[in-house]
Amino acid sequence: MADDLAVELEGITKRFPGVVANSDIHLKVRTGEVHAVCGENGAGKSTLMKILYGMLQPDEGTIKVNGEPVRLRNPSDAIKVGVGMVHQHFMLADNLSVLENIVLGAEGLHGIGPKARKKVAELARRTGLNADLDIALEYLGVADRQRVEIVKVLYRGAKIVILDEPTAVLVPQEVDDLFETVRQMRDDGFTFIFISHKLDEVRAIADSITVIRRGTTVGTADPKTTSSRQLAEMMVGSELPSPETRESTVTDKAVLEVAGLRLSEPGSARAVLDNIDLVVHSGEVLGIAGVEGNGQTELVETIMGMRKGTAGTISLSGKDLTKLGTLARREAGIGYIAEDRTRHGLLLTQPLWANRMLGYQTREPVSKGQWLDIAGAKKDTQRIVEQYDVRTPGIDVAAAALSGGNQQKLVVGRELSGDPKLLIASHPTRGVDVGAQALIWEHIRQARAAGLAVLLISADLDELIGLSDRIVVMLRGRLVSEEDPATVTAEDLGCAMTGSAPKEATK
Repeated sequence: MADDLAVELEGITKRFPGVVANSDIHLKVRTGEVHAVCGENGAGKSTLMKILYGMLQPDEGTIKVNGEPVRLRNPSDAIKVGVGMVHQHFMLADNLSVLENIVLGAEGLHGIGPKARKKVAELARRTGLNADLDIALEYLGVADRQRVEIVKVLYRGAKIVILDEPTAVLVPQEVDDLFETVRQMRDDGFTFIFISHKLDEVRAIADSITVIRRGTTVGTADPKTTSSRQLAEMMVGSELPSPETRESTVTDKAVLEVAGLRLSEPGSARAVLDNIDLVVHSGEVLGIAGVEGNGQTELVETIMGMRKGTAGTISLSGKDLTKLGTLARREAGIGYIAEDRTRHGLLLTQPLWANRMLGYQTREPVSKGQWLDIAGAKKDTQRIVEQYDVRTPGIDVAAAALSGGNQQKLVVGRELSGDPKLLIASHPTRGVDVGAQALIWEHIRQARAAGLAVLLISADLDELIGLSDRIVVMLRGRLVSEEDPATVTAEDLGCAMTGSAPKEATK
């Protein structure tokens, strides 16, 4: 491996009103290595990567790419010097073909004809993308969509690739395939900066690791000699916790009952949800496993009243909710941690205390009769900030000023504050650091022990196995199996989620 530096960041400082996101950060990435950057949410990782990709400009410090000082005023400048970024949330158009998605915006490089197709096909082979280049993106699974994003970056000439939480939505087999692709490309001279909260995966793929805490660099680590526990201590000053929950608190009291639930696509007879039956009891966590796009989102949104099922019933503690609206369902006792907190969980431009009111505007402590109680909302928001360790300059700042993990802790605190009968937790720790993850796990455990029923949807299979009392698997809109968390493995779940046989069965 070459010792020359692909990226060198020296003294990077970035300030926002009331917050220093990066303070004198130093980062050295060698050419042809996979370099992981770890840290808590709010530690400054995303800000640092946005600076390297030209989305933000530093207030102080210098950036060198391949030994040359550069000024990156926008992503186009970054791409020109060979830096590309694959975002956690894919930036693709479902209605365009694979080829069109890759070429879009870069038509000047190789045109839009045979030359472009040949270049894309070559990069597809290199990255393991086996999809038909003319197929619409909407027909691809998550892993192939991610490869389309990687090809898109490489097509623009990137040799230094930032991967932001690349395994967040992948099952174990897909993670293995991605890592194999990254290793092959690294051996071909590509450089990767790998952002992740999954410390075991970081140690498996990275050649070196830089840890950032509270906006500054605290050290580097060798994954061959550093344990996940030691990395966690560098990141948050405590041991990496386990989600393991085995002492049962499940009762025979049914809280959520879904019977014969069906949802068809608008204007089509095709079932997005097909005859779903499930029961969640008081004191139980029912986990739902499935590759994204197999109906989990639609199931949650139908239970919440955001979609109207075409058949079936939904009841909560014996009360029929089938014809009620979303607010009425929340008032009946459903707490909701949304899959996309920025779309369905928060008003990013509004202060934290206003976000405390969302979904609870008809109930104490944020209302008195027909009137909103601003003082009550502010007081309870302060309680949530303290109890859930929401790191913020104050409750009057906009939600957008918080890191993703702190936004999530605010949402979790709000949803557990209304004394719900049922908590729907959709990817409750996606994209949060190990410290926030441990806190969220502990609050779910405590609420479960107090009798809360929890419907848990997560792409983190270790989280599902560790927190759930039962796990059901969704595939193509149906519940296809039920698994025992005490005996099932992540590999077993991955096979059930993809409809494939275990490796032992295929030998």
